[in-house]
Amino acid sequence: MILAWIGAILIGITLGLLGSGGSILTVPVLTYVVGQETKLAIASSLIIVSIISLFSALSYAYNKLVKWRTVLLFGIPGMIGAITGAWGAHFVSDAIQMLIFSILLLVAAFFLFDPPTLKEQDREHAERAKHQIVIDGFIVGVVTGLVGVGGGFLIIPALVLLGGLSMRLAIGTSLVIVTVQSFAGFIGYLPVLSTLNLTIDWSIILLFSVLGVFGSWFGHKLGKKINQRHLKKGFSILLVFMGLIMLYKYISTLI
Repeated sequence: MILAWIGAILIGITLGLLGSGGSILTVPVLTYVVGQETKLAIASSLIIVSIISLFSALSYAYNKLVKWRTVLLFGIPGMIGAITGAWGAHFVSDAIQMLIFSILLLVAAFFLFDPPTLKEQDREHAERAKHQIVIDGFIVGVVTGLVGVGGGFLIIPALVLLGGLSMRLAIGTSLVIVTVQSFAGFIGYLPVLSTLNLTIDWSIILLFSVLGVFGSWFGHKLGKKINQRHLKKGFSILLVFMGLIMLYKYISTLI
């Protein structure tokens, strides 16, 4: 249980420090530390990340660092996509889901380690066509619903490149989108859990949410004193390590 507590706090700190990455840790912690079934861990991850992201987004919203128009443009298709992805989980085995998840770990590591197109994006610029933002939101939502990844590491680059937002606006806006998108994915997962006779452990949800919110607050304060570039590179190396281990494990189960 102590390991679960530590994992919950680390999830929150990651969200607070980076504005993303919480769900990347939540599913492995729930699966390997808490011992939940894959689909139950994914569903639990979605509601936990939704709650933590909501509280993390409040300070950004208070400081007017959320672009609500983009939340609607990106977030509503994302919610539809998340429900679609959750429905698709009916037809995908646990091994395939975790294999996709491990690949996403490596993709997240790439974005964190060296995002060359985002380095100098500190000002708002012209956004691309609205339909591109809508499509991107839907695709990220499908991924969220299918494997339980909140999508912050995908949403932030999309908001900068497609939505024309500065990095600070992108992080705040991303947290709001992750909140609604992850919640939609959780709702979409309930019929999947019912079919498999799996029950949500609300005590785990409460524990991870409370500790995660505290960790997020602490991470946000800590982030002002830490070199973000070094932090992201260090975290990306951890994701590569985790991703390769999971990739090897789940590929071997399919061979």
